[in-house]
Amino acid sequence: MNDTFGLDKDELVTRSKAQMDRMFKDSDFTLEQKLALTCRILYDAGHDSGLSGQITARAQVPETYHTQRLGLGFNEITATNLLLIDEDLNVLRGDGMANPANRFHSWVYRARPDVQCIVHTHAIHTSSLSMLEVPLEVAHMDNCVLYDDVAFASNWPGVPVGNEEGEFITAALGDKHTLLLAHHGLLVAARTVEEACVLSMAVERAAKMQLIAMSAGQIRPIDSTLGHEARDWINRPKRNAVAFSYYARSALSRHADCLE
Repeated sequence: MNDTFGLDKDELVTRSKAQMDRMFKDSDFTLEQKLALTCRILYDAGHDSGLSGQITARAQVPETYHTQRLGLGFNEITATNLLLIDEDLNVLRGDGMANPANRFHSWVYRARPDVQCIVHTHAIHTSSLSMLEVPLEVAHMDNCVLYDDVAFASNWPGVPVGNEEGEFITAALGDKHTLLLAHHGLLVAARTVEEACVLSMAVERAAKMQLIAMSAGQIRPIDSTLGHEARDWINRPKRNAVAFSYYARSALSRHADCLE
């Protein structure tokens, strides 16, 4: 066995990443199953707000997306009741209609070719924090997956069904993967469904921690170099896939029907 006690941190990080990539497989879930699982995972984590909130993912045909049907809650989404829509929200496959608020998703997808999945929810702690009109503060190692990657929109543009709201939200997001919308909720624009799920979970937990910390005193910032280092350690495709599999196992113990 190699003696690792003389290695510096960079070498140990590199070795750990390589080992993780070798040891863990990507999931066998289909894209639709990942979306349904994400809905159930977020529902269980407090992201439920009736019929508010949307999830979309790019489909194989350009300018088309998978999304949930308006009228169904996150706890009712299955791999088979998702819709296929175009960027004008016309239904190409499935029954029912898309949420009219999905319009801003089309604006984000147009502006961000790197984005493959978008989650928007009114999670309880994130929404509560948004009422204070303060940005999300990432000041704990568990939340560093979000470090320097959370934009903030201090103005509420109203119901996001118009093109104006799509332009506003897209501009506010910029090149980040997460956005806190004042008086509204969270937006995650991710490179994979797994990343979208992990970041959405992280935003809600970070908001909860921030509210608790703010009630006790002043939040102290963490070192920027270490924050970026932690983010790059956590927010990797393989790490997100492993985390998603953990969340999925938990969700399936309660929502086996979502894979039907």
